[in-house]
Amino acid sequence: MTAKEIFEKNIPENLTKNAEKLSGINAMYQFIITGDQGGEWVVDLTKPDGGEVREGKDDAAQCTLTISDQNFVDLYTGKLNGQMAFMTGKLKVAGNIGLALKLQNIMGD
Repeated sequence: MTAKEIFEKNIPENLTKNAEKLSGINAMYQFIITGDQGGEWVVDLTKPDGGEVREGKDDAAQCTLTISDQNFVDLYTGKLNGQMAFMTGKLKVAGNIGLALKLQNIMGD
C-alpha cells in the first residue's frame, strides 16, 4: 500500500461512508507526503456529500500535515499512533491543530 493508493482509493471511500460524521467539519486539509512515494493531496470537506480528495496543493487549507510516505502508511494502517507521531516529530501540523484531531473520521473507523 502506498500513500497515493490511500489518497486515491481508501480516503474517498471513507469520505463517502462517513459523510454524515464529516458534514460538520467544513474544513480543508493539505497533506504533504515526503519521500519517494510521496506527493501532495488536498482533502476538502467543504464540499457536499462527504467531500473530495484531489492531488495538488491548495493555499486555502486550514490544516497542513507533513509526514513521510512510510509513516503515513503506518499511520493509516494503525501501526503508528497519530499522537505519538506528532510528539516524536514524525508528523508535523501547521494551522488549526484542532482539525488534526478530527482526522480519525477521515482515515477510517
